[in-house]
Amino acid sequence: MILGIESSCDDSSLALLSCENLELVLHKKISQESEHAVFGGVVPELAARLHTKALPALLEYIKPYLKRIKAVAVTCEPGLSVSLISGVSMAKALHISLGVPLIGVNHLVGHVYSLFLDRKADFPMGILLVSGGHTLVLDIDENAKISVLASTGDDSFGESFDKVAKMLGLAYPGGAIISSYAQKCQNKTRFNFTIPLLHDKRLEYSFSGLKNQVRLAIENLDSINETNIADIAYAFEQTACSHIADKLQKIFAIKKWRKFGVVGGASANLILRARLEKICAKFDSQLFLAPLQFCSDNAAMIARAGLEKYKKAEFLSHQELQISPKSKEILIPC
Repeated sequence: MILGIESSCDDSSLALLSCENLELVLHKKISQESEHAVFGGVVPELAARLHTKALPALLEYIKPYLKRIKAVAVTCEPGLSVSLISGVSMAKALHISLGVPLIGVNHLVGHVYSLFLDRKADFPMGILLVSGGHTLVLDIDENAKISVLASTGDDSFGESFDKVAKMLGLAYPGGAIISSYAQKCQNKTRFNFTIPLLHDKRLEYSFSGLKNQVRLAIENLDSINETNIADIAYAFEQTACSHIADKLQKIFAIKKWRKFGVVGGASANLILRARLEKICAKFDSQLFLAPLQFCSDNAAMIARAGLEKYKKAEFLSHQELQISPKSKEILIPC
């Protein structure tokens, strides 16, 4: 089995994936959301301390399988440096103690493989990656090489939900909370936020202007009550998803993908998924969705991406495996 380790941000996770049949033998995860919610966002130093406690605790579940582990795959980029080092340190220790190969995995590549946890990867295809840190449209060719077709110039899709939630005095993380309030909206035409870059030909995303529209709307309220929160949440979510869909349709007209996938923590947004279903139907493209429980950061996707590298013997030495807060490259293992 491949042991996957994920600690790029505020989730500690370990997983065991069968090399033979892609069976997910074990998957354990400890979230830090409640600890960081007090501060309205992820505090790096706190995340590092919590990883130091959580990862050894999760390793206890792995101990009965140690003799069956063929390689250790770990997230090494991108992410918070103080978080990445926790997982990489554990991976190096297991690499030495078990005498098994060491595999470094790009976190973004891992998200792509969340689409193929139980089946063979099938390229070419287009990918929308939306999370708290990234908003990317990727093109994966038949040789499994990635090109970035569009990205965000400021906030990410997921980050904008967190910031709007904070403006409204709601808890962190904001994605699910904003969506929950949006469902309670009674006046769907009360706020009319403009879609960012709607008439701009650039294939680029930007959420700072939309976020500012929300801020101004909140400042003009007499009070922040349940009704006002619901109406603003609805207008914001609809506009943010329309922004994603608008640029994506322009890209689809050029690329004409036969297969398209959406990954990342924010891909769990049901309004966004519904918009993507319509776009794929319009362009006769098959839509791939990661299971909801594997949209957010998890070690199963790291093990799955690691398995592809294991097959090609793409191993790193103890000295070669280093962390990188930024993504040095985005290459999909063949």
